[in-house]
Amino acid sequence: MPPGSTRPTSRDVAQAAGVSQAAVSLVLGDKWRGRVSEPVAERVRQAARDLGYRPNLAARNLRLGHTRTVLLVVPALTTEFFAGVYTGAARIAADHGFGVVLYPSPEGVGPARDPFHSAQAALDGVIASSMAADALTAIHGDQLPLVMLDSDPEGSPGAATVNLDITDGIRQVAEHLLGLGHRHFLHLAADVPSWTFRTRAQELAARVGTAPGTTLRTTHAPISIEGALTAAETALTAPGPRPTALVCDDDKLAAGAYKAARRLGLRIPDDLSVTGLDDLAIATAIDPELTTVRLDAELFGQRGMEALLAVLEGRTPEQGDIPVELVVRGSTAPPRQ
Repeated sequence: MPPGSTRPTSRDVAQAAGVSQAAVSLVLGDKWRGRVSEPVAERVRQAARDLGYRPNLAARNLRLGHTRTVLLVVPALTTEFFAGVYTGAARIAADHGFGVVLYPSPEGVGPARDPFHSAQAALDGVIASSMAADALTAIHGDQLPLVMLDSDPEGSPGAATVNLDITDGIRQVAEHLLGLGHRHFLHLAADVPSWTFRTRAQELAARVGTAPGTTLRTTHAPISIEGALTAAETALTAPGPRPTALVCDDDKLAAGAYKAARRLGLRIPDDLSVTGLDDLAIATAIDPELTTVRLDAELFGQRGMEALLAVLEGRTPEQGDIPVELVVRGSTAPPRQ
């Protein structure tokens, strides 16, 4: 390494390996096959490792016309679920030399009109949750290679969609509660206009409707503990048979339902069984611990990033929804006779 140099250059690698700088560029750019022998390629790689050489990605990307940067558009980070999605996406991105910029979009409207002077110049692609899809218009993200998460595969604006098997998750919840003997249900639904929440409502109604003598009421609430508390308390005191099973679209909604039940003097699960969805940390922090559907957020983000890489490379992304799992805990039991 030249005296006074703090960072090795490709020239240093070439000198250490006894090859030309062009050969170093070919090997480290993974374009050496058929142009450089395997022993020479390994010598270059070893020299780069020994010197701690890292290519100047910024300069290389300018030459290639790519930024190797992906935008992840999600709702406001109010739960750890989307933090897990980011972690999974960023891990796969890093393995392929990409960076991920996180763009939280409360209620589908971004914190700024446009986070980039020109998104098309600054980004190679976008991964977006359907819950934040409206923000795509503001940043012109729908004009870039796009992968949608939790989105209707029949009407998605993206080149690919990646979904959790929410339909199966709701099926597992309904079959669990019906199997315990519940017939009067309350659905505490997220007040969010999104395909994933519409799917949950449709599947719950279909499953509950298969059993004779069942009733199903639905009340909507914002995804917050206080919002869920108010909605659940109102619904549980409405005229008619009191529900014995409360199905919540989200674990945070379930936590609000717990508070409502306590205010009304109802015991969980003796008087009211409660289920959630996500399996967030709060699911085991409340008492009794919450029966909920476990969603693998990191795998969700990983599959989203893998799908975008496939789109960028002209390949077909992996097909099939990501499996989910019902985790039965203390918040569900047979209804009191």
